[in-house]
Amino acid sequence: MESKKVKYPLGAVTTIEALTFGEPGRRTFRLDIHSGPAYCSIWLEKEQLVQLAVYLRDLIDRLSQEDRDKGSDLKEESWSDGELTVDFKAGQMLLGLNQDSNAFYLQAYERETDDPEESDGPLNEEPDEANSVGCWITTSQAAVLGEEALRICAAGRPTCFLCGQPINPEGHACPRATGHTILEAG
Repeated sequence: MESKKVKYPLGAVTTIEALTFGEPGRRTFRLDIHSGPAYCSIWLEKEQLVQLAVYLRDLIDRLSQEDRDKGSDLKEESWSDGELTVDFKAGQMLLGLNQDSNAFYLQAYERETDDPEESDGPLNEEPDEANSVGCWITTSQAAVLGEEALRICAAGRPTCFLCGQPINPEGHACPRATGHTILEAG
């Protein structure tokens, strides 16, 4: 994986977890990352979290049982440059497995926007400098993150078997049924 330069190289994460807030149909999704005294919140679309989880699960499934059982040998320590709080909406995300260290490297880049009011980074940063983080995740942390993210995403609204769009509690006018059938959740 070719790495792009990141603004905040967090090193080895202490914890990483997927969270969701709100009721199905109106939920928001976030990755919380702690690395030493650094705390990062990366807001995601549901589809981004699903793709991250599926990719983690697939990569872990391809590892031998021996590689899954052995620990990760992280080459970087956790963030040590003082307290840091970063909060942004993800645009591009990159994930790769480093087989030498048996660990994953995750990079997340802030969604590009023309509106300076949407920048959620630290107050002392330049308004045109987008946030980005890079961090190392152990294989065991990645396995837990992937399963938790899949569980969170599956707890939402059911999807239509014809078009794949979510079915709201009040029903769904499926475009594949050309509006002639109203499908109900449940």
